[in-house]
Amino acid sequence: MTNPLRKLRMEEMNRLSVEGFQQSTKFPLVIVLDNIRSLNNVGSFFRTADAFRAEKIYLCGYTQSPPHREITRSALGAERSVAWEKAESTLEAVQHLRAEGYRVVAVEQAEGSTLLPVFELRPEVPYAFVFGNEVEGVSDEVMAQVDECVEIPQFGTKHSLNVSVSAGIVLWEFVRKKLTEK
Repeated sequence: MTNPLRKLRMEEMNRLSVEGFQQSTKFPLVIVLDNIRSLNNVGSFFRTADAFRAEKIYLCGYTQSPPHREITRSALGAERSVAWEKAESTLEAVQHLRAEGYRVVAVEQAEGSTLLPVFELRPEVPYAFVFGNEVEGVSDEVMAQVDECVEIPQFGTKHSLNVSVSAGIVLWEFVRKKLTEK
């Protein structure tokens, strides 16, 4: 029995070059990392930002920035395509983004959070998603400044997902909703 499925070769995927990515139109979203400690997670954020054509990543607090071997290992070069900026304070980055017209959304389990499947986008508004530290989550001072909070429904025994896994889920849902806007 012959299997009709065949994995695509790299040259068949028609991926953008780094230059092509940098010149391409991005989805109206930025990622804000609030004191992410794992360099592997930081690299994964770059890869996810590249996959969903995010505008930029803000690396806040003690979140490390490229170049770094551990970031590159999980980013697989996406740290060269995705724009990024180092910010000393997550709070200052959030305030800057709000002043620029972004709707700032924390990804966190919190009172009053909106479940991701029912999260409604405001057309024509750019979004900034804040992802918090692997243990502490989004800081309380940042939570006090966000416009909204989204939560990923979970059904197992653990209380959270890996932060970079959460990014993949949230950004896919954002892009999926943007692609279906009329």
